Amino acid sequence: MTRVYLRHPERRDGKEFVAATKASVTLHQPWVYPARELRGYEKYLDRIQDVRHAGYFVCCVSDDRIAGLINLGEIVRGAFQNAYVGYWAVTGFAGQGLMKEGLALVVQRAFSEHGLHRLEANIQPGNFSSRGLVERLGFRLEGFSPKYLQVGGEWKDHERWALTKEEWTGVDARVGRAKGPA
Repeated sequence: MTRVYLRHPERRDGKEFVAATKASVTLHQPWVYPARELRGYEKYLDRIQDVRHAGYFVCCVSDDRIAGLINLGEIVRGAFQNAYVGYWAVTGFAGQGLMKEGLALVVQRAFSEHGLHRLEANIQPGNFSSRGLVERLGFRLEGFSPKYLQVGGEWKDHERWALTKEEWTGVDARVGRAKGPA
């Protein structure tokens, strides 16, 4: 049975988003620093209106609560057809497989609805939960980039993980789980 569904963030979600990010600081840091105030959330909403970005809430089927967030960022068209994937879970929902289900749904949309060919997730060394998530979905390690992205005001090293449309075997709709590489 599918436990999550995706929906686009809306202005009405601001209070729940801010409460979720404030409650999740110890889970998120030092890996990610999402907005913890309404103004920052509204800036996020403005950014995902751009065609180069897409944002999804991973929501629980049982009660519609936000369990996490997944972004497709810097979508490049033309010969590349690529996007960068970013995500985080909400405290209380981490470690339950909900983000795996949600990310599998976003990957499926990226390759079908968005028409992308390749996805890349950049993960800081030591973020074993994040690394495990993409590994379980079939992403492969492509390389290491020193001082690759600025996170929390510091330039951080990252591992580059990628998945192409040809490598993706889809989502088992009956259970909402991703199938691994063929």
